[in-house]
Amino acid sequence: MQSEIVEIGEAKCKSENMLDSVEANNFEALPLLSLNHVSLLCRSVWDSVRFYEDVLGFVSIKRPSSFKFNGAWLYNYGIGIHLIENPSIDDFDSIEPRPINPKDNHISFQCTDVGLVMRRLQDMGMKYVTAVVEDQGNRVDQVFFHDPDGYMVELCNCENIPIIPLSSCSFKQRLSSFYKSAPAKCGFVENAMMESLSMEMLNISF
Repeated sequence: MQSEIVEIGEAKCKSENMLDSVEANNFEALPLLSLNHVSLLCRSVWDSVRFYEDVLGFVSIKRPSSFKFNGAWLYNYGIGIHLIENPSIDDFDSIEPRPINPKDNHISFQCTDVGLVMRRLQDMGMKYVTAVVEDQGNRVDQVFFHDPDGYMVELCNCENIPIIPLSSCSFKQRLSSFYKSAPAKCGFVENAMMESLSMEMLNISF
């Protein structure tokens, strides 16, 4: 009797997972065009403007005069940086400098010469961390550093790794893109979820 109840529960769970997957796939993605800007809180708008202009080569542009707060808009490379000054930022964020961690949140820009980037950062006395990503004979060199408020910036030659839709990869390759190692044991629900995930990946189109 108990095994029958378990089987009924598992069947119901699988049915609900399949219905959720079908319903999710019936919705089209939002009609986006491109990334417009990244908005960042800063302690001093002038210090941040100087960083994004002098270090990253952004250009200050006019922002709406209706704004009732200090800030700045910058633009280059097809993307905007919107700064919002908030001197009390330390009330909800630690003032202690965080270590430069490549696995932390960051903005990444492609560059033409990673070696030149490192030399320029050294000349400016800026701390940075480097990393290397290698995949199937392709190599990406990365340089990570912080802006005046501790937001991390990456400069890299990430174009060295080709963009390949997961839908064209094997199931094992798709799984390894998300997990370092697959779980040793998977129950019924976990298997159903993985099947649903794989079907959603197959529906990804570029």
